[in-house]
Amino acid sequence: MGMALANNNAQFRQAALRQVRSQRVASALAVCTGLCMTALVYAPVLWLGVLSVSGDPLGGFPGDFTWRWYRALFAQVAWLAPLLLSVRIALLVAVLCMAGATLAGRVLPRMRRTRRLLLACFLLPLAIPGMVIGLNVFIFYRVFGGLRMGLWSLVLVHLVGAFPFALLGLMVVSLRFETSLLEAAADLGAGPWRRFWDIERPLLMPGIVTAGMFGFLLSLTELPRSLFVAGHLRTLPLYIWAEASSRASHLPLIYCLNTMLAVVSTAISVTAVLALRARLRH
Repeated sequence: MGMALANNNAQFRQAALRQVRSQRVASALAVCTGLCMTALVYAPVLWLGVLSVSGDPLGGFPGDFTWRWYRALFAQVAWLAPLLLSVRIALLVAVLCMAGATLAGRVLPRMRRTRRLLLACFLLPLAIPGMVIGLNVFIFYRVFGGLRMGLWSLVLVHLVGAFPFALLGLMVVSLRFETSLLEAAADLGAGPWRRFWDIERPLLMPGIVTAGMFGFLLSLTELPRSLFVAGHLRTLPLYIWAEASSRASHLPLIYCLNTMLAVVSTAISVTAVLALRARLRH
């Protein structure tokens, strides 16, 4: 009897050790995969930043590091108007994403029958190429809605592209929301607006900020959807695309401009994440 019990304990310990080892191997593979994917994404960005301070960036290899390309970039102001326009559109899209995602994110978790259908409709633009959306907006809304190509057509297509990501960011928070808090507030006599402002808004704020961040960054760097609906306007991605495809363009300056855009986008993302972590701790 004692021998059998000892054998069972030994087999149990061996099985536990094999499970721990397999978990460690799976964790190591997950970490390696994540690092490889991160390197694939950010290595070209870092390389572009190195080339932007190279004396001969078109040669493909850095050397004779200098800041003269950045000085030349700031010496001209042709890119400033597209940048201001892109920031203006991105701010509008961010506000619309926060408002729309807050409304949809509060309602969808409470629905049972049509929640999946509505969520699929909201996320459908993710499966449609950006150029197709831009072309459809150009054809449909210009003919049937009389929409003039320009600022609001750009806001519309940028919103269509950014809203699914904004909604997903808010749904992560809203799905964990305890509706019993609202029921308790209603029993204490709080009205709908008071319940939203005092209870829902603080708890949903991380998701709301995430929605706005997605809207701003995706709109700031949006190119395919903008090609057909920009009209006479030129956003910063359109300006960079036009300059890169022009024979008379100065590619080193484009390297600098893209590097600055990447640095600003990364700084906004990191700042938003740190602010959300600090808020969640408090």
